Amino acid sequence: MSKDQLKEVALKTERLVESLSHEILSTIRTNGLIAGEALPSARELATRFGVTVPSVREALRRLEATDLVELRHGSGTYVGGSINRRIMDNPYYAPVGSDSIRELYDARIAIEPGIAALAAQARDEEALRRLTLATDHALEHHTEVKVGHFHIELATASGNRALRELLEALLSLYRRAQQTSRVRYDRVQDHREHCEIVDAVRRGDPVEAEHRTKKHLINLKNTALSAEEDDETPHTSI
Repeated sequence: MSKDQLKEVALKTERLVESLSHEILSTIRTNGLIAGEALPSARELATRFGVTVPSVREALRRLEATDLVELRHGSGTYVGGSINRRIMDNPYYAPVGSDSIRELYDARIAIEPGIAALAAQARDEEALRRLTLATDHALEHHTEVKVGHFHIELATASGNRALRELLEALLSLYRRAQQTSRVRYDRVQDHREHCEIVDAVRRGDPVEAEHRTKKHLINLKNTALSAEEDDETPHTSI
């Protein structure tokens, strides 16, 4: 088979897998399946769509990468937790270097202060309770709670699901920069700044909530960039 023929086969395969991905998502929505519910087996889907089982499995793997489906070994395929998300991150993107870190924090500085202002205007009691609990994680160096947990709860308190999803996507894309800030940033200061943000939200003061959040993020940005510069500086032994 010639090089051009191989390229044509690869292109057809890619188109088939892409089409199958959309067909599977359509099946989920048509049947009203929700996160955690089981899908038909790969063999059943292959028969339904008139394709091979390996093609279906490749489509499922593509969907799994963005948590639209979940493949459980020995159990089957289930609807993933991101099935109703409108904003998603690219699981194949791997940002590195200070420019990427700067972009992350500049984006967050542009977005999150407004999120805090909305949270202060909403003043939802349950969201405030969860936000208050989230402040304690700033004092924990080792925790199973995801990096950025406090900020996700702040976005939840805004009452705007799209903003929460946007922030989650940003945090997921730049997990390394977030982890650097978590390790290097003074934990007591981090906790204090979180508490100040919560206090402004609880008092229903959007201007102060916005100001405190922006100041906090600028501090995190400076810490992450400083750590990145330290990592890139050549070290010589004496």
